[in-house]
Amino acid sequence: MRVGIVGAGHIGQSVARVAVKAGHSVLLSNSRGPESISVVALAIGAKAGTVEEAAAFGDIVVLAIPLHAYSSLDARLFDGKIALDTGNYYPNRDGEIGVLETQAITTSQYLARYLPGAQIVKAFNAILAAHILRDVQPAGSPGRRALPIAGDDAAAKSTVSEFVDSIGFDVVDLGPLSESWKIERARPAYCIPLDKVRLETTLAATERDSFVPEGSWRG
Repeated sequence: MRVGIVGAGHIGQSVARVAVKAGHSVLLSNSRGPESISVVALAIGAKAGTVEEAAAFGDIVVLAIPLHAYSSLDARLFDGKIALDTGNYYPNRDGEIGVLETQAITTSQYLARYLPGAQIVKAFNAILAAHILRDVQPAGSPGRRALPIAGDDAAAKSTVSEFVDSIGFDVVDLGPLSESWKIERARPAYCIPLDKVRLETTLAATERDSFVPEGSWRG
């Protein structure tokens, strides 16, 4: 599979590493241009390119950028593309956003306002970057970690599920983007290593008022 990655921070680099290791072709990009990440990309085994090139390259395009940077994306680049939303809302970083503060919409639905032509799938937001590298296991391994996804397009989710499984994780499909609040920041399953059964159980028990202490997932 061809994987374009927009954003070369910790999440972007971690996804790139495990994708290359699994045999996928990866093009890594950031807002500063390929010259700024050429050494990193070479070390990973990926290509370095522009955001435009990453969007055109990928069968899936991983958006590994802060939520406040969504507005900087050129929506035309992502028309018809499967775009993986790895983002989370941190008010101290992103500024307070009313519709997210009130939970009127999810972070992925917020992204969809900027990329109306993309097939958005929420993925890789509920795992720490270091754990992407640490927790990969072959299919069928006992206790294999599961990652949650959500999206409104069944075909797009099928493609993303295939990718996630190929790099070393089981998948739990939450359903539409409207349900992805269950895996946002400070929810019980947020960045907690769980196998498929325990993740499904945790998500089923997650209510609108279900929160964990801020930062507890980093313990």
